Amino acid sequence: MKTLVRGGMVVSMDPAVGDLPRADVLIEDGRIAAVAPSIGHADAEVVDAAGKIVLPGFVDTHRHTWQTAFRGVGADWTFTQYRTAVHGTLKPHYRPEDVYLGNLVGRLEALSSGVTTMLDWFHCAARPENADAAIEALRDAPGHSIFCYGADGLDIAPEIRRVRALLPGDDMALGLRGPVVSTMDETVADVALARELGLRVSTHIHGTGGWPHGDRPIAGMRERGVLDDRTTVVHGNDLSDDQLAMLADAGCSLSISPDVELKMGFAPLATGRALAAGIRPSLSIDDCPSAGGDMFGAMRTALAAERGGVTTRDVLGFATVEGARACGRDTGSITVGKDADLLLLDAEDLSVFPVGDPVGTIVAAGHPGLVDSVFVGGKAVKRGGRLLGVDLPALRARLLESRDRIAAAAGVALDGSWKP
Repeated sequence: MKTLVRGGMVVSMDPAVGDLPRADVLIEDGRIAAVAPSIGHADAEVVDAAGKIVLPGFVDTHRHTWQTAFRGVGADWTFTQYRTAVHGTLKPHYRPEDVYLGNLVGRLEALSSGVTTMLDWFHCAARPENADAAIEALRDAPGHSIFCYGADGLDIAPEIRRVRALLPGDDMALGLRGPVVSTMDETVADVALARELGLRVSTHIHGTGGWPHGDRPIAGMRERGVLDDRTTVVHGNDLSDDQLAMLADAGCSLSISPDVELKMGFAPLATGRALAAGIRPSLSIDDCPSAGGDMFGAMRTALAAERGGVTTRDVLGFATVEGARACGRDTGSITVGKDADLLLLDAEDLSVFPVGDPVGTIVAAGHPGLVDSVFVGGKAVKRGGRLLGVDLPALRARLLESRDRIAAAAGVALDGSWKP
């Protein structure tokens, strides 16, 4: 099957292809087959992209999707308040059905706003049924999804092996418990398990107080030989420059969540220091109780926080090419041979019209309302501003019921008066 995306303003994020003011993109068997000013294919389905910006899909490298039902309730919270509220108060009342709905609606929301690949950092793992529900939801939502299992407990190996059997490809990763909240021996054992099972690993590192390894967790991991190009560190705000250099030397990636890190009072974003150390970071949303779920907002905050140190093209690269690299995926740019994960943005919307520099427009003024069409592996999952094959009214009703039940069980208000 062939699809010809015709006449759009192409932002390829591939230096060899560049930006094309008017060009066609040919999709064949789910992959990019050609990019050129004009492509003639009478046997292809034609998608008219006139008045649209065509760019690769966004990649979110870290999102706790199960929390979707409580969107916005933590916009004023610090990290300590968030941890107390979400993990201490709400999470104990989650059932598998609640996990399923949070993951499904959250993944659809991300997809609708242009996130074609997303790593779901799952840590509502009190029982195996919760993990199964999260995986089922990701499968029911179109899009590339990676289930990053942040299982907890003294012996996580049997559960990780069980889930690995359900996800035999590259749709699974391991969310490490350490090194900041477990011993280094446990971290080494977890990484060894991940390597045995062919899994990439992701770990949260921020803050220096009260952790078993003080402010030198990366140095400890390097000494034990557990850093490599399959390792993603989330946040990394308080890491010293020499530890960022250790990550770069090992080929690790860094996932920055600009809105959450600034709102919750983490140290300044590590973006500039990471670049100086040789790491080009990716971007992530983190959690929707505290921040918006779209990559446009994350890009804009990242640019503003590091103004002068990064360009709009840098930031768009963080949200596409670097995200794909962190996830080990063959996406992130409009390059012949890569998966055809594409977005069509409305360049005639009054919020961005007239478009001069499309990259500057996307980063400085882009928003989810511009996302007209989304293609995942060459298949249209959103057209004309609407997700295809999704009963949103029914899902909204079910998610509201889930949220209200959990809030009632936890005894919390949802009107902004809850102060954990």
